[in-house]
Amino acid sequence: MADTTQRLLVPARWIGPAHALLRIVSGVLFFCHGAQKMLGWFGGLPPGAKLEGLTLAAGIIELVGGALITVGLFTKPVAFVCAGEMAVAFFKAHFPAAFWPLQNHGEPAVLNCFIFLFLWAAGAGPWSVDDALARRGA
Repeated sequence: MADTTQRLLVPARWIGPAHALLRIVSGVLFFCHGAQKMLGWFGGLPPGAKLEGLTLAAGIIELVGGALITVGLFTKPVAFVCAGEMAVAFFKAHFPAAFWPLQNHGEPAVLNCFIFLFLWAAGAGPWSVDDALARRGA
């Protein structure tokens, strides 16, 4: 990995903090979507939208999953569930309108899905409860 960072002119010491910031910012933004659905924050659901079925499940996953991702607790399994939710959101809500995410307004769902897949594969990184627990147990 050091060879890659040297070629990119990125100091290796920045990789951990960048990983942590990606996790924290993604978690907070995901939490906000859940808070919008479940708590009525940020204007709540659009008029006529009902909090039931998939919308209820999405709200719970976003609220709880976003909070857990933000603090970096149970990151791998939570990120996997969040990635799945985003894949479902894309294919249920966006894909029927058009193939390309730019046309169907599904870019946020696709981007979130792949950020969460990265966190599933890479873990929480530094500045996380998962990392603190791993260091404590080692």
